[in-house]
Amino acid sequence: MTKKKAYSFQLFLLVLPFIVLVLLFCYYPLYGWLYAFYDYKPPKTLAQSAFVGFKWFSSLISTDVKVKQLIQVLKNTFAMSGLTLGTSWLPMLFAVFLNEIRGVKFRKFVQTVTTLPNFVSWVMVYSIAFSLFNSTGMMNSLLMKMGVISQPILFLQSSSHVWFTQWLWLTWKNLGWAAIMYIAAISSIDDELIQAAKVDGATRMQVIWHITIPSLLPTYFVLLVLNVANFLNNGMEQYYVFQNAFNKDYIQVLDLYVYNMAMGSGGYSVSVAISMLKSLVSLVLLFIVNRASKSIRGESIL
Repeated sequence: MTKKKAYSFQLFLLVLPFIVLVLLFCYYPLYGWLYAFYDYKPPKTLAQSAFVGFKWFSSLISTDVKVKQLIQVLKNTFAMSGLTLGTSWLPMLFAVFLNEIRGVKFRKFVQTVTTLPNFVSWVMVYSIAFSLFNSTGMMNSLLMKMGVISQPILFLQSSSHVWFTQWLWLTWKNLGWAAIMYIAAISSIDDELIQAAKVDGATRMQVIWHITIPSLLPTYFVLLVLNVANFLNNGMEQYYVFQNAFNKDYIQVLDLYVYNMAMGSGGYSVSVAISMLKSLVSLVLLFIVNRASKSIRGESIL
């Protein structure tokens, strides 16, 4: 074996554990798609279940009630993802202004405080929300003592503004963490370029507008393309802990709908069928936005 081949083999061994992890956790679970084509009822095995073909796929639109429910779920999913996608520039802006803080200790303090919520589970986030906004929580108690309201406001039970409030909680939790990528990109900007602009009389805002932000746009567009590809993947943990009988119609996104159908109604095969369709649509979106990125920017992400 030549020296070059030996070195290449060593590099392959370095990445081999990660390849195995990807195969185990990303590709092996695709075996579960078979359940979408069977009438599966636990505790039976798949071999003991009847093969029904595309029955569960067609059942999604078999009645007006199911169609109406699915449309509402898709509307919720598009609304939540749309709000997140439309404000995907916030972490970049936050990173820019965080970088402008002159005090190093204060800047690190702000970055730490805004990053920590990312490591808090959604159960803990809901506990915080419940302590603050339930009928006997701090917010209602304060407003009633001030005489602003006479009856508690049901913040968490209300179906009004559910999309907006969930976006606020998500932004609070992820803003600092999402800004890390942009902070790293800012540190790679050529300092001589910034100093030359200052020598020419550029103000701090002019440096931000003409140097910092244009330098961050390639990173932003790559992340934007990935977010578009994951448009249907909202996750379900956040909406699962915040859902209740009053807001369920407006908070139930596609991932939560799949979970509720499997765990609540026992429709395992139907839930797998929906999840399968969602994955295929996400894959199609990924190739579409990749082609668009290549056409517009001249660069692809795949």
